[in-house]
Amino acid sequence: MKYVRQFEIILAISFVGEILHAVVPLPVPASIYGILLMLLCLHSGLFRTDQIREVSTFLIETMPMMFIAPAVGLVDSWDVLRPIFPAFLAALVVSTAAVFGVSGSVTQWLVRRDRKEEK
Repeated sequence: MKYVRQFEIILAISFVGEILHAVVPLPVPASIYGILLMLLCLHSGLFRTDQIREVSTFLIETMPMMFIAPAVGLVDSWDVLRPIFPAFLAALVVSTAAVFGVSGSVTQWLVRRDRKEEK
């Protein structure tokens, strides 16, 4: 029953994200709204991490399987992708480097902030 409750919390937040995506006229994916809502709920104390830990860990561990179908779709669409492949590859490299850079910078900032709070 504990896992069902955890999954309900995650689904509820995702559903509210979908509603926000439909209502708010911004080009922001529903998943981003859901992530931000979850962050706000956790930060405000509405939910604690132990209330969603097991199910969220399971979902993160199974996430790589979710990329198999899109990867096969890219291979299947090679005829369409071939003419724009250099631009596609450049966008892939630049966006991956940007995500690495921003994620690393934010992580370092959070670690430094936590170390300052501990002292």
